[in-house]
Amino acid sequence: MTAVRTTPQGTTPPPRLPVREKTAARERGSGLSPMLTRLAAERATGVLERERGSLYLAEGRVVHAESPLAPGLDVLLLAHGTLAPAVWQDAVDRADEEYGVARLLLDAGRVPRGALELCHLEALFDAAYFALTPSSTPGRFRYGAGHWLGALRPVPVAAVERETLRRRELLHRLWPDPLTDGAPLRRAETVAAPAPTARQSAVLASVDGVRTASDIARELGRQAFHTLVDVRRLAAAGLLTALFPPPRQHRPPPAAHPLHGGPAAGPVASPVAPAPAPPPGITLPRVNDPDITLLKRLRDALEAL
Repeated sequence: MTAVRTTPQGTTPPPRLPVREKTAARERGSGLSPMLTRLAAERATGVLERERGSLYLAEGRVVHAESPLAPGLDVLLLAHGTLAPAVWQDAVDRADEEYGVARLLLDAGRVPRGALELCHLEALFDAAYFALTPSSTPGRFRYGAGHWLGALRPVPVAAVERETLRRRELLHRLWPDPLTDGAPLRRAETVAAPAPTARQSAVLASVDGVRTASDIARELGRQAFHTLVDVRRLAAAGLLTALFPPPRQHRPPPAAHPLHGGPAAGPVASPVAPAPAPPPGITLPRVNDPDITLLKRLRDALEAL
């Protein structure tokens, strides 16, 4: 028997509830920061300060972004010899509201405009990725505030949000555990694992149980996002793992003293984060498993990403 819902004669059926199309919402970049979207519509100028970074706007467009978790423009310019440290420092010292660092460098012919704009966009998207991380702390906007770098190449807010969403989705496909993005990293003992690339080997060489992915990116003079990609690939291959962060709520309770029932003396070691389930399509080899078939399947799966 089939149930049929009827509408009383002479009445209009209620409208269907609106359904948000996921693809369209992603293309609009909605849902990351309603405040940022509103500021873009207002063509506002100033700085949006959030828990993990700041976004500088000029007439509703993003002109610069900063985050303590992402290497700055100076790191990207100085790390590989694009600009001499003394030249950069001189421009920073002489910059003011009229002549920003970018204009001083370009007018003096210290750096090609294309190289400066490219490094600036890399630093902007890097910092915006962290600044737009979901947070329970409300953001604050200061109207009229500018950045000492000066205007270079503004980016629409929608483009910044789309790129941030794209990066989140890519990292999740590589390895779904975000703990590797901000926790100290340590190397894992494994035998059946694919050989790392040259870039990944440099990341592994910097892993010491203390440095985070952001620390490694800054040390190597690389973009934070590219380093996160390498870290998650290495985690998926079983070559490194993340340690629990140091806050107390992550520490296990002290063991009872065998005689007195109180806490046992001595420091409590930080536990190692349990490895989450691998992404769909990836079968990780067990530690010390010499099966070559598993190794080949893992390598093929990683290369297909």
